[in-house]
Amino acid sequence: MSLKTKEKITLFWFRRDLRLHDNAGLYYALRSGNLVVPVFIFDKTILDDLDNKEDKRLTFIHQNILAIQKELQTVGSDILTFYGHPTDVWKELSEKYNIAEVFTNTDYEPYANERDTAVAKILRAQNAELKAYKDQVIFEKKEILSGQNTPYTVFTPYSRMWREKCNDFYLSSYPNKKYFENFLKWSGSTIPTLQTMGFKSTDTDFPSSKISAELLENYEKARDFPAMEGTSRIGIHLRFGTVSIRELARFAKKHSNLYLNELIWREFYQQILSNFPHVGKGKAFRAPYDDINWGYDKDAFQKWCDGKTGYPLVDAGMRQMNAIGFMHNRVRMVVASFLAKHLLLNWRLGEAYFAEKLLDYDLAANNGGWQWAVGSGTDAAPYFRIFNPEAQARKFDPKEEYIKKWVPEYGTDEYPEPMVDHKMARERCLREYKKALDRS
Repeated sequence: MSLKTKEKITLFWFRRDLRLHDNAGLYYALRSGNLVVPVFIFDKTILDDLDNKEDKRLTFIHQNILAIQKELQTVGSDILTFYGHPTDVWKELSEKYNIAEVFTNTDYEPYANERDTAVAKILRAQNAELKAYKDQVIFEKKEILSGQNTPYTVFTPYSRMWREKCNDFYLSSYPNKKYFENFLKWSGSTIPTLQTMGFKSTDTDFPSSKISAELLENYEKARDFPAMEGTSRIGIHLRFGTVSIRELARFAKKHSNLYLNELIWREFYQQILSNFPHVGKGKAFRAPYDDINWGYDKDAFQKWCDGKTGYPLVDAGMRQMNAIGFMHNRVRMVVASFLAKHLLLNWRLGEAYFAEKLLDYDLAANNGGWQWAVGSGTDAAPYFRIFNPEAQARKFDPKEEYIKKWVPEYGTDEYPEPMVDHKMARERCLREYKKALDRS
């Protein structure tokens, strides 16, 4: 049977939290006093902007919604799934069902804020409330403040305060399973196929959501070397909430202080996006950097995208991302710096290209990383610090294993000459940056 009920129900709206265990908003929904029906919306507003109809991230989401449905079916329940604009879907749901309230988890991105404001208004018209909870971070918005009661804009003092405040209470998991009997018993939901939404399924081997203690214990030694399997690759699971940040932070705390630091960087950029929303709307964190006179060279940008710059570490990183939707973090810094500082091309072009290609794309972290590399961000690298891609390759890929894996023609006549001279590019960059900053 499909969902037919006249009784008052609570709905739980999945977004960036695709799991039934240790899910804050779902926990509170299950304890609301009403029977709970889960909802997921394949959002046309987002999907209509995806040019690649074989976007691997959509396959990942679809697989996880199917997995949630399967788990719900073991307790006699199901999930309502739609393909449409959230405002249209919620208007239909609010008119069709006797909704007491809708629970969800907070999403901090600009589009999400606008969407949730619009949905809350629709629900209020039917005397229902949208209730959002903190789930994808340990600390959100203004939970970590300086002595002046302002958000931190420098990472080191933020991380110090984060660690001071972070105790067992914040890292405790929500015991959702205890309340699974509060799901409404029903069945017969149909999940739209990728094909009906105009997409194709991809045969992708996604990284595991599990991290070994051994990997974290070797993290400090291995993480900077792209030829080694030294990083967790768990970004896609954090992005879509198929892993709990509380479980992950507990594990990191036990096995690697440095890995915990990476999770704190992620939270730092989320609170920057919340407290300084202009960074999510194409603006530099530091306003003077909006005055840099970026060039535009379509061919140069295409060479960077394709990994044909003549700088092997840059090219290896770009080809890795183009092929598998992942790029090693050390290499991300080098390729970002190269686009902005060697080619003097607008960093927003690179930010958008990463957004299109990375499986673990996250607006806050992607923007934060790009602005760090450019020098326009918070804990900004000084603008005169310009990565030398050849020196970086010698230091972090000394045997050229990573380079040879992704750039097999490197060292042959087929490999292009460097598209720009490092010394010239460095001097040009310093000149243009100085001009912009002198004007401010």
